[in-house]
Amino acid sequence: MKTVKFLSVLLLFILASCSSVRVNSDYDKKANFNSYKTYAYLKSAVDKVEISDLDKKRILHSIDDALVTKGFTKSETPDLLVSIFTKENQRVDIYNNSGFGWGMGWGYNPYMGMGYSNVYSTPEGTLYIDLIDAKTKELVWQGEGSGYLTKNTEEKDARIKEFVDKILAQYPPGIKK
Repeated sequence: MKTVKFLSVLLLFILASCSSVRVNSDYDKKANFNSYKTYAYLKSAVDKVEISDLDKKRILHSIDDALVTKGFTKSETPDLLVSIFTKENQRVDIYNNSGFGWGMGWGYNPYMGMGYSNVYSTPEGTLYIDLIDAKTKELVWQGEGSGYLTKNTEEKDARIKEFVDKILAQYPPGIKK
């Protein structure tokens, strides 16, 4: 019974740890982020991203929503160029229960216990969002988010929105939340 409880708690922990998006950002400390009000996508970079066109659209729509919320507008003559790229890999988690023992069971029958291992493989992705000064063509801010991916079409929109929102929550830099 203790094993069943332990496994259910372990599974809950695994699922909870998979659901989060880990984010990080870096920026040019000399950039004047207050001067950026408009944006456009760097089409040449977005076209090179090796994911499905549907997922690209999901990401770009989520970025549009997040930037509009921050007061940006799309423009033909932007202050910032937005670029994205992605990485995908398999996260492999191995859980070992290497207990070993023996003793007397009911009556005088000896029993032995052996450990077991479980291997879980989860697709994990990283989304990078680069903001480039349109005049100088220099990178001024980069955000990245890493977390599990889903193949479920119903969940993709929400998962991608979660990635983008958490990454862009760190823009502009220096604002304490």
